[in-house]
Amino acid sequence: MTKINLRELLHQVAEGLLSPDEALGRFCDRPLDELAQGITLDTHRLWRTGLGEVVFATGKTPPQVVTCVRGLRDAGPVLVTRTNREMADALLPAFPDGLFNEPSGLFALGTDPGLTPPWPQTGEVLVITAGTSDLGVALEAYGSARFFGLDCGLINDVGVAGVHRLTPHLPALRAARVIIAVAGMDGALPSVLAGLLPTPIVAVPSSQRGGNPLGGIASLLAMLNSCSPGIVVANIDNGFGAAAFTAKLFKTQAGE
Repeated sequence: MTKINLRELLHQVAEGLLSPDEALGRFCDRPLDELAQGITLDTHRLWRTGLGEVVFATGKTPPQVVTCVRGLRDAGPVLVTRTNREMADALLPAFPDGLFNEPSGLFALGTDPGLTPPWPQTGEVLVITAGTSDLGVALEAYGSARFFGLDCGLINDVGVAGVHRLTPHLPALRAARVIIAVAGMDGALPSVLAGLLPTPIVAVPSSQRGGNPLGGIASLLAMLNSCSPGIVVANIDNGFGAAAFTAKLFKTQAGE
C-alpha cells in the first residue's frame, strides 16, 4: 500500500464510489502478501515507516529473491541488497530492465541508483570512504540513499593515511546535511570529520571484504569510542542501514 494507492482509495470514498467501510476493508485486508516458497511480503511497510520493503538477498535462494521482486514490483521501484553474480544471473533474465552493480551488491528495478562512475562529489548526503577497499560498502550506502530519493554524492579514498586529501572536499562536506563515513583499519575517519565539521556523521565500519583485522570489529569499537561528538555508528559493512537511517531522518525533518 503506497501513498498513491491510499490517495486513490480516499478519492474513491470522496466521490462516493466506495463506502468508508469498504475502503477500510481494502486497506486492512492485505497488509501482508503471502507468496510461494514461504515468503510473506510486508506490503504496508512504506505506509507505516516511510520506507518500503527492500529485499535482503543473503541466505535466500535465487528463486526466492526472484519471487520477492516479482511480488514487490507492482508497488513501485524495487531494491535488492547483498546480491552476487549468481543471484544476478537469475534476476536479470526475469527482469531485463533491472540494473545489477557487483561492487555494491545492489540490484534495482524501476529506478537507476546511479552506481556507474563518475559519482557526484556534492549533495545533501555525502558518502565518504577512507580507502578504495571500503568502496563496496560505500556504494551500497550511496545506491540505497539514491533509491530512497536522497540527493547523494560520493567521495572516495581520503582517509587518515593521507588526511590532506580531505582539503579539496571540505566545502562540499560543510554544505552536506549528513555524512556517511565508511572506514576500516583504525576507523579514524569519522572522528576526524566530526572534529572538523558541524555536520552529523553516520559512521560505518568496513570489514574490507575480510581484509580488515578482526573482520571490522576493531573499526566498530574505535567508532563507538570516538572522542569527537556527533557520531552515530552502524553495524559492520551496513551501508544500507546507514542510508535507511539518513532517509528516515530527512523524512522526519520534512514532516513526511
